[in-house]
Amino acid sequence: MIHLVFNTADIAALEAAIELDETLSGKVIEIKDDYAVGPLQDIYETEGYQARRDWWLKVLEASPYVDQLDIVDDKLTVHQLSNALTHDENEVIWIWMGQNAHDVSGYYWFMSQFKEYQGRIQVLYLNNLPFLNEKGQLFYPTYLSQIQPKEFLKAKKLARPITLSEFELDPDEWKKLCVENEGVRFLEGGKKLVSLNIGCYDKEILSLLTKNAQKLPSALSNIMGKLKVKLGDAFIVYRLKALADEGKIVFVGDWAKGWKDMVVQMPGGSTTIVETVEA
Repeated sequence: MIHLVFNTADIAALEAAIELDETLSGKVIEIKDDYAVGPLQDIYETEGYQARRDWWLKVLEASPYVDQLDIVDDKLTVHQLSNALTHDENEVIWIWMGQNAHDVSGYYWFMSQFKEYQGRIQVLYLNNLPFLNEKGQLFYPTYLSQIQPKEFLKAKKLARPITLSEFELDPDEWKKLCVENEGVRFLEGGKKLVSLNIGCYDKEILSLLTKNAQKLPSALSNIMGKLKVKLGDAFIVYRLKALADEGKIVFVGDWAKGWKDMVVQMPGGSTTIVETVEA
């Protein structure tokens, strides 16, 4: 059994659950790219793959993650998983996904390449399902990492094979998104993704900046804590740079030195740096 997840934090959560139930025993593999953002056109072709990689290079410029791009090789992961299924007829893959655009986009990208293994690809979509938190209260998680390990033991009962119909229809839905090639995929509900402009979250990001100047890490912490949709910090900085290019905010500092000492402030606003994050 091979477990497939789409977020690094999900690995530890699922491995902890596996320790509680040996019937779940298997390797946990992560699809590392975030297919909910960035270009998708011709993504399965060399030219499209390179265009997406070039976009990520731009997004990650001056970030703490610039060197990590070389270890993101989902194409190799797909190749290895395909070989595993081909050489072991008893091998199966369980795709775990939460109710968020990141996971659902990854699901579409992945399953569209595995139609020939129909019947051996299971999916567990934790869509609008209640779980118990650490205090014993019901909540509806959007990411696997929010779920307690013992609660995964209930979730495993939801595993089901991806149907032949889904293998016919879901890749067409994904192809439509790839052709639209917008900058963002937004989850409307179920598995329904819609394409949105790359700057669709800019207004909300801008509204979460304070009137006072802030160190970039402090501003990021506040933005990520209050955004309605979870976005990666590198993507947020990418959009902040776009807002700066439009003259809506000002950056002070040397990008070559990284994020740590960069300061973000409003045009004509206070230059006094406020380190505390707003409640």
